[in-house]
Amino acid sequence: MSQLSDAVLNGASAEEIENAPLPDDYLALHLRAEDVDMFDGVADKDVRKSLRLGTVPLPELAPDEVLVAVMASSINYNTVWSAMFEPLPTFRFLKQNARQGGWATRHDQPYHVVGSDCSGVVVRTGSGVRRWKVGDHVVVHPVQADDQEPASQADAVLGEEQRAWGFETNFGALAEYGVVRASQLVPKPAHLTWEEAASNPLCAGTAYRMLVSDRGARMKQGDIVLIWGAAGGLGAYAIQFVKNGGGVPVAVVSSERKAEAVRALGCDIVINRAELGITNDLSDDPQQVIEAGKRLGKLIIERAGREPDIVFEHTGRATFGISVFVARRGGTVVTCGSSSGYQHTFDNRYLWMRLKKIIGSHAANLQEQWETHRLFERGDVVPAMSAVYPLADAAEACRVVQTSRQVGKIAVLCMAPRTGLGVTDPELRARIGEDRLNPLRGLTPRTSGT
Repeated sequence: MSQLSDAVLNGASAEEIENAPLPDDYLALHLRAEDVDMFDGVADKDVRKSLRLGTVPLPELAPDEVLVAVMASSINYNTVWSAMFEPLPTFRFLKQNARQGGWATRHDQPYHVVGSDCSGVVVRTGSGVRRWKVGDHVVVHPVQADDQEPASQADAVLGEEQRAWGFETNFGALAEYGVVRASQLVPKPAHLTWEEAASNPLCAGTAYRMLVSDRGARMKQGDIVLIWGAAGGLGAYAIQFVKNGGGVPVAVVSSERKAEAVRALGCDIVINRAELGITNDLSDDPQQVIEAGKRLGKLIIERAGREPDIVFEHTGRATFGISVFVARRGGTVVTCGSSSGYQHTFDNRYLWMRLKKIIGSHAANLQEQWETHRLFERGDVVPAMSAVYPLADAAEACRVVQTSRQVGKIAVLCMAPRTGLGVTDPELRARIGEDRLNPLRGLTPRTSGT
C-alpha cells in the first residue's frame, strides 16, 4: 500500500495527505481491449471472465479534476454491459471521448477502469478547482458534463458530450482511486458509512429525475406509480421517492424473496410477474401483450383503486408494450433503460387515442443529484444496499447482478478495510436508527453461483 493510502486510512490531516507522494499505479477492476472478442458465439457471457483486477497507471489530473481515494463503490448494470462488451465494446466510447483532444486523449487506453458509483476522500485537486479541497469526504455524481457546450447550460444531460463516468469514460470507481471532475462532487452524508453512501448516487439520481424532476414524470401526491423491477437498485429508490412524495407505489417483482425486499421498503402493493405470465418473448405477440396488460390492470385496480398515473420503466422490450397499455388515460410512461432488449413494440392506439406520454430519461443533472442528496442527508431516503463485497471479489458481485439475483444495490469496499467506517455524525445516525438505514441488508446471497 502506498504512503498516500496509508495517510488516508490513518485519518491524516489534509496537509499530510497533500504531502504524501502519489503512487505510480493503483489497483483497479478493469477490462482489456485485447479481450473484446472473447464472448463471440458464447451463450453465457460470464463477466467474471472479462473483468480483471490488477494495477494500472495513475493518470495526471486535468485542471478541473480531483483525485478521489475510493473508500467504497457499488455495482451498476452499466458495468455488466461493459464486461459483456454489449451492445458494443466501451473502448469505442473511450476513443470517441479522446477525439475531443486535450486532456480527453488520456481516456483512450488499452484498459478500461469501470464503475460509476463512489464514496471517498479528495486527495488531490486540479489547478482550476475552487469549491473542494483535500480531505473532503464526497460521493461522486456519475455524469460528466461538458460545461462549454450550450445545451449543458440548460440541462447537463442534454449535452451531446455528457458521459457516464466509468462507462463512457476511463478511470472509474471500482478501484483504489478515481479521477473525476469537480462538477461531479457532492458532500458525503455524514451519518452514512462509506459503503452505504457509495450505493446511492447513480440509481437514486436516475430515479429522482424520472419521477420527481420537472424533466421527468412530475409525480404529485396521490399518484399511483407502477414500478417494474422494483427490488433492483432503481426500483428500491423509486419506491422511496414515491412514498416520500405522497404517492402510491405498486411493485412488480419476480420472486417472493424480492417481494419481501420491497415490503421492507414500505411498499404495500406487490405483484409477482408469475401472476401475469410475462416472458421475454411476450413482446412478439401483440395479443398476449394486451392480455397481460389487462391482467395487470385488473390487479392494480383491485389493489390500488385505479389504473397507474405513472409507469416507471427500465426493463424494456419484455414489458414496454404492457406499460403503454396499462397506464391510465393521460398517464405517463417514463423510461431510462432496456435491460431485456432495446427494440420495443407497442400498440400505438393505446398511446395516441388515450393521450398518454412517453418520457425518455437519462441519469440526472448535478442540481437533481444535490436535491436527491438532501433527502439522504435528512434520512427521508435511505440506502438500498443489500450486500457488501471486497474489491478482490468485485467480479463475483458483478456476476450476481448479471444473473439478476440481487436485491437493491451491492456495495464494494475498495480502500476501506472493513464495513462500518466513515460515519462522522453518529448522533444523527442513532436518531434515524440502524434498522431504518439498512432495510435490505442481508437480502442478497453472498455467493454468485453459476
